[in-house]
Amino acid sequence: MLTKTIDSEKVHKLKTYIDKGDKFVIVTHEMPDGDAIGSSLGLYNYLASFDKKSIRVIVPNAFPDFLKWMNGASDIVVYEQYPDFATQLISEADVIFCLDFNTAKRVGWMTSALLASDARKVLIDHHLAPEDFCNITLSNPQMSSTSELVFRIICALGDADLIEKDSAECFYTGMMTDTGSFTYNSNNESIYVIIGELIKKGIDKDEIYRRVYQVYSESRLRMMGYVLYQKMKVYPDKHTAVFSLSQRELNRFKYRAGDTEGFVNLPLSIRGITFSAFMRQETNLIKISLRSTGDFPCNKFASEYFNGGGHKNASGGEFHGSLDEALAVFEYGLEQFNPNNFEKS
Repeated sequence: MLTKTIDSEKVHKLKTYIDKGDKFVIVTHEMPDGDAIGSSLGLYNYLASFDKKSIRVIVPNAFPDFLKWMNGASDIVVYEQYPDFATQLISEADVIFCLDFNTAKRVGWMTSALLASDARKVLIDHHLAPEDFCNITLSNPQMSSTSELVFRIICALGDADLIEKDSAECFYTGMMTDTGSFTYNSNNESIYVIIGELIKKGIDKDEIYRRVYQVYSESRLRMMGYVLYQKMKVYPDKHTAVFSLSQRELNRFKYRAGDTEGFVNLPLSIRGITFSAFMRQETNLIKISLRSTGDFPCNKFASEYFNGGGHKNASGGEFHGSLDEALAVFEYGLEQFNPNNFEKS
């Protein structure tokens, strides 16, 4: 059985928003991942069961091709491509759902439009320390994913029967991708109760796995080999591995959004490695992905050195500077924040 995790007063207020609203917008963070898209489209498909004038999902920039099979994905508005149209939708909305981010700045160029809108705003997220910029904040860091939290909220609204296969596929995708196929942040029996309910809705979890993890391009596979053979640096005494890709290297392998998904997990298959980092150069910054096993809190490492955060074993951040400078900061952090001090108990 699922335990009660949602504030009933907030659920009642949210139900009022849904009943009275006619124009809905769902927004999520920059470089949207499986949980961002899964939770957004899961909510989108749920809201579509009501007689509403407009329901739109808006993302700051492009999202991976391997997520575009989900129902509603073809109707997602990419702000970077259609800023005026997206801004108009945001300004005219009655209700805006903010999914899978805890601070307004995480929507990038959309931030000003989001904060300027008079719409009633609802934050649904599972990251620590959410900012107070919404009328309703439904945040629970104990959740495996925002997708799990949205599923629970819909059930708390009394609308579990309105979750059909399209929504269920989206929620499962978000839960699966945000836990590394249930290999971290997933040691809670209620997750598998939810999976059972999603299967009852008609999802094929094996087919979803194939669509997400087994449809990559040849260039991605070659890039993975390059990263592992030529770019990985191992620190055996720190039980750590790190690798990076410059913009030039990404271009060499015809990089598209999502092509490096899962790379950061690869070194954790090496015996003795408990902490892994992947750095990817973008136009104005370096994106940092961190993963760990056992008791090493990579979210604290991300917060301390890379202006980031996340979960204990899966987190990320960013660095404004060169890859060499980012690596120097990382190595300094290893000395100060030694994984040897967090041996699995």
